[in-house]
Amino acid sequence: MAVQDLHSERELVLLLKEKNNKAFGYLYDNYSAALFGIIHQIIDDNELASDILQEVFINIWRRIETYDPSKGRLFTWMLNIARNASIDTLRSKNYQNSKKNQELPDDVNNIGSGTPIIQANIDNIGLRKILERLKPEHRILIELAYFKGYTHEEISKIESIPLGTVKTRIRNALLQLKEYLQ
Repeated sequence: MAVQDLHSERELVLLLKEKNNKAFGYLYDNYSAALFGIIHQIIDDNELASDILQEVFINIWRRIETYDPSKGRLFTWMLNIARNASIDTLRSKNYQNSKKNQELPDDVNNIGSGTPIIQANIDNIGLRKILERLKPEHRILIELAYFKGYTHEEISKIESIPLGTVKTRIRNALLQLKEYLQ
């Protein structure tokens, strides 16, 4: 089966499990931009985000045998690998130390004003549209947990709501998202 003849995700996964280089190239070409957008949403450094993206694809290549289609789609599985790698980097001591010694930009007043490039990447994969269907109190929690990398405890403090409420709302939001994606 040639890569250009792929008709399904299942066929792609079979080729990847056979360690087919062309299938891996196809995977990279078709998913790297979306995964980079997710990584960059968490790690606001292009060079570091690119390094993490490379690590993510190495992990995908090495761990494709652990992918279970009954638990979700291939993209969701890869997205979780990318998200976890980004959060691990964000929480690492090396990353924390590197942020302590950064110079302030000339225009300090615009810090935190948002990054339209990231927004475009999320919009390209349709994620923003799906998130907009959630209730605002659910959407903010998903964004904090999955795009900013905060723990449930941190979100509880940030939003000034009980930890149990955070967990319940995130669970409900994920169930809603699952329905929207099916």
